[in-house]
Amino acid sequence: MEALLKPYEEAIERLVQIPGVQRLTASTILAEIGDDMSRFPSAKHLCSWAGVAPGNKQSGGKRLAAPTTKGNTRLRAALAEAVWVISHTKNNYLSAQYHRLARRIGKKKAIVAVSPSLLVIIYHMLRDQTDYHDLGSTYFETLDKERLCSSAVRRLESLGYDVTLHTKQEVPA
Repeated sequence: MEALLKPYEEAIERLVQIPGVQRLTASTILAEIGDDMSRFPSAKHLCSWAGVAPGNKQSGGKRLAAPTTKGNTRLRAALAEAVWVISHTKNNYLSAQYHRLARRIGKKKAIVAVSPSLLVIIYHMLRDQTDYHDLGSTYFETLDKERLCSSAVRRLESLGYDVTLHTKQEVPA
């Protein structure tokens, strides 16, 4: 097997940079999708082909829960395994995304929901020949500070505290 993987060594080393993706998982993913991303016009096409794209069911203008398509079962299994390992790591974007979703929709659905994010990252790494760049575990907290502040105030008020917020004054140096 090692002799067959020699031409893909650079791509495997690139994918192993993602936390939770080890050499065996990286080689499984490469065996299923290859290292030439020109066959997929976009990351969305790859996710759809793999069967990890979210379902699209609408009725009366509301988006409803819909199953994903079957896609490539071996690739889906490899992605789910990688997301499960990522969920047990700390201080990275994908782990933060998993835990944020698992609180609301459950662990198994969160694994399915984070799988497309992982596949999009893999697509861009292989297409652009770039290394992995993590957004960090605080990415979601920095997206909308106003919403985060109002949520924290509501939680404290529900515990019986009277809360008033003041912005910090910067001290001149």
